Amino acid sequence: MRFGTFIAPVHSVRENPTLQIQRDLELVQHVDRLGFAEAWYGEHHSGGQEIIACPELMIAAAAERTKNIRLGTGVCTLPYHNPFLLADRIVQLDHQTMGRVIFGAGAGALAYDAHMIGVDHDAIRGRVEESLSVITRLFAGETVNEKTDWYDLRAARLQLLPYQSSLELALTAVNTAAGPRTAGRFGAGLLSIAATTSKGFDALPTTWETCAMAALAAGKTVTRDSWRLVGPVHIAETREAARRNVRFGLQEWLNYFTRVGTLPLAVNGDGDIESEIDYLVETGLAVIGTPDDMIAQLDRLQKHSGGFGCFLDMAHDWADFAETKRSYELIARYVLPKFANQLAQRQFANTWAKSKHAEFAELRRQAAAKVSGATESASATAGSK
Repeated sequence: MRFGTFIAPVHSVRENPTLQIQRDLELVQHVDRLGFAEAWYGEHHSGGQEIIACPELMIAAAAERTKNIRLGTGVCTLPYHNPFLLADRIVQLDHQTMGRVIFGAGAGALAYDAHMIGVDHDAIRGRVEESLSVITRLFAGETVNEKTDWYDLRAARLQLLPYQSSLELALTAVNTAAGPRTAGRFGAGLLSIAATTSKGFDALPTTWETCAMAALAAGKTVTRDSWRLVGPVHIAETREAARRNVRFGLQEWLNYFTRVGTLPLAVNGDGDIESEIDYLVETGLAVIGTPDDMIAQLDRLQKHSGGFGCFLDMAHDWADFAETKRSYELIARYVLPKFANQLAQRQFANTWAKSKHAEFAELRRQAAAKVSGATESASATAGSK
């Protein structure tokens, strides 16, 4: 299993947005150093808290500050962009990152965005399919002639092909069959944004089944390795410390998702903070605890889903930034190595060495005694001469 962070982001309206954006870049630098595999930046244009409007800009900046981590658009909102221009930007980004970009795409989460630019909500799903059809053909080097009620492409072809021989495409899946079905048709990966909500969790087994069946019908191939599950996590050395840390900003996050955003929650951030934490933990929506609690959550998700390739920690400002970075550090120290199969071999070696300690210590003692005896004998012989 790979690990990453999914940065929508959701930031407090009480803080300096310039510094918040800088922290979103610093966080990716931090997790790159820790060995995380992926980081994703979202696209939103209204609501006041999800303040990244262009994930491509963030990825371009993050790529210059990092070495290994792959960088995904999480996601580009297809109905808002001319597909030719979007494809061209993604290809340029693929070259700038030298193949570290993942093209995440979807319909968009905020109805306010569509309203502001006059996009009819009934047209959104159709635009997603149309855009994907164009973009995937352009990525393959084809020339596209196609006119719809929202774009007119005339002998459109990209002047650059992607840096990667096969630029990875990932599509969002929430609680309906639409996302997984579309992903399967295009042979794309899946981003299960609401995997730990009650509806999202319940839908996991059918989510993959829908994607796989659609892929089969379209003659495409999909693998569970390209399925990413997203869920919020904050861990500390103890559960008490984790709960104490998230009192910093949890309620504003809850308030946003119940009053502005679309994440289905049963608490709105206006009640008792301890009860709200209890709700998130007891329902499995979030991990607020220790590395062992996160491991248990991942085991639960693996078992219920049937297996997936990457877990993305939904970035948040529940805790102060220093404690947030500390949470990612603890994930890297205690959770990543378990799921990367880095522990079993060394633990076996350690256990085996302990079991042989007495035996080998005695052998070393006997060997040392022989050397000592031989030395004493040689000294005595030399003295007699």
